[in-house]
Amino acid sequence: MTITDRQPASVAQSITEAIETRRSIRKLVQEPMNQNDLREILRLASLAPSANNVQPTRFAVIQNPELQQKLQAVSYNQSQITDAPAVIVVYSDMEDFLGNVEETVHPGMGEDQIKARAEGLRGEFQNQDVAQRGQWGVAQANIAFGFLMLAARGLGYDTVPMLGFQPDKVRELLGLPEHVEFAGLLPIGKRAEEGFPHHRHSVERITKFY
Repeated sequence: MTITDRQPASVAQSITEAIETRRSIRKLVQEPMNQNDLREILRLASLAPSANNVQPTRFAVIQNPELQQKLQAVSYNQSQITDAPAVIVVYSDMEDFLGNVEETVHPGMGEDQIKARAEGLRGEFQNQDVAQRGQWGVAQANIAFGFLMLAARGLGYDTVPMLGFQPDKVRELLGLPEHVEFAGLLPIGKRAEEGFPHHRHSVERITKFY
């Protein structure tokens, strides 16, 4: 059994610890990522809430150094793309959802209710154009993106969320259809630096209580 095949390697942190110790880490240890940890992180991210349970979020996991170099080239040559043992591309595919609506309806509803629910959802989103559906879907993917970062930190891994890339070229590189919308790129691995401590506004600065 190799290091990448064993059971999850890290003791899970509490959600509070994961939030408080998360940093945007751009220098990561260049060693293969434990694949069971990676799958567990993706599983936890897949549990993120999604309006109407539509679940349009998709993940593309890149662990091929040659492909990472190509991805770096279309991400303004940011070094964290190739420093990381893996990069997770988080995107939304509403057209995939629309073609498979029944998959998202809870099976416990019963056959007649499943059919009615699926028809209702299909009708709702068919009335929107592709761009409108895409924007709605990426809002759901953004929720999963946050879950993904916390799931990674909870298992002892670090990430840096990235929005600096060329979407059209990433679609082309990964063979994704034109309609998909990106939440972002997420290099992931073990930290090789500590990163900056949090510098955030106080609760009082950002909150109104009514």
